[in-house]
Amino acid sequence: MFRNGLEPWHIAIMVVVLVLLFGSKKLPEMARGLGKSMRILKAETKALREDDAPAEAQNGTAASQAEQPRPAVEPIVVTKATEPTKSTTA
Repeated sequence: MFRNGLEPWHIAIMVVVLVLLFGSKKLPEMARGLGKSMRILKAETKALREDDAPAEAQNGTAASQAEQPRPAVEPIVVTKATEPTKSTTA
């Protein structure tokens, strides 16, 4: 059914529809914005991988991290509040 899913004439029709919908002036701006977004996404994923690399080196492998999930929120130690002392200065 989808053996020849995207043929050259399909691409030509898509280009014509895009030009008619958005106009020839808007398309370069949209492509530029998409390019910037992709670069930012690529840089962020690279930074995340670099941040994870030292942690994996210290703890062994990524599998050991998967076995010990981190809590979503750090626990807080709750202590019982003491009642304030009543002063008898009149």
